[in-house]
Amino acid sequence: MLFKDKRVLVAGATGLIGSHLTRRLLDEGARVRATHWKRDISLRHPALETMRADLTRGEDCRRVARDMEWVFLCAASTSGAHTIASTPMVHVTPNVLINSQMLEAAYEAGVAKFQWLGSTVAYPPSDQPVKEEQMFQGEPFEKYYFAGWTKRFTEILCRMYGEKLARTMTTVVLRPTNVYGPDDDFEFATSHVIPALIRKVVERWDPLEVWGDGSEVRDAIYVDDMVEAMVLAAQKFDRYETVNIGLGRGHSVNEILQILLELDGFASARIKYDRSKPTMIPIRLIDTAKAAHLLGFRAKVDLREGLRRTLEWYRSER
Repeated sequence: MLFKDKRVLVAGATGLIGSHLTRRLLDEGARVRATHWKRDISLRHPALETMRADLTRGEDCRRVARDMEWVFLCAASTSGAHTIASTPMVHVTPNVLINSQMLEAAYEAGVAKFQWLGSTVAYPPSDQPVKEEQMFQGEPFEKYYFAGWTKRFTEILCRMYGEKLARTMTTVVLRPTNVYGPDDDFEFATSHVIPALIRKVVERWDPLEVWGDGSEVRDAIYVDDMVEAMVLAAQKFDRYETVNIGLGRGHSVNEILQILLELDGFASARIKYDRSKPTMIPIRLIDTAKAAHLLGFRAKVDLREGLRRTLEWYRSER
């Protein structure tokens, strides 16, 4: 087992991806150090060390990176469309601080591999699936301008550490699409579209409000598939690399909602479209051929099955 007894840092272990990755690494035999900030980590395991850390502070980044062999940076300052639309700079400074200082701390600590989660929001607009090499072929979509350039800046930093220094550190940038699943953020002020819709369906909103007209198309990947891609990338890459990670096909918000209504037996729901609420890019699809070719990765959980699992979890937990 590649991870057996490896000293691995999961920075940001209370979020959707970080929490699932932590469990997976422990199952793989790793010795995991997991960071948290505002939320506590409920998971207990003899090979798990938890550290409360504010990763916008350089001293905290150095403390958590010390003695680590591999680092997965899952921590980020995030929120929903409303917050981003009303205060577009809100996440720029915190994320620049987290990303740049964690890279520096990992490099100083002699970390062998550093994996960071970029985002497809950084791509220029396109109505076709975007390939990795298209990242800098135009500006990000206007509403993603701030988040997009923050992601792009960190990708350049990763390349600096991975290719441009006399002593390099393997840096891998995964560009995930919309990741969803159990343990997602279901708070309306900060959640993304799928958890927000799930909560409205379970709570039997009538009418059930949808922001925009429901025609926005997204590629959504189930969290277990995302974690599988992260594990494969850690195993297979020993150089700087960027890879799209997604389901590989898109669904509209309306399609997602109809599946949820059917799965939860709420076919009678009245849908109310609120076109005054902030919406994002009309279509965002990615080309996943590189992940298939270099990692042998293809998502296994289709949208319907992923939504079913997430609905069941939300009903049982909330």
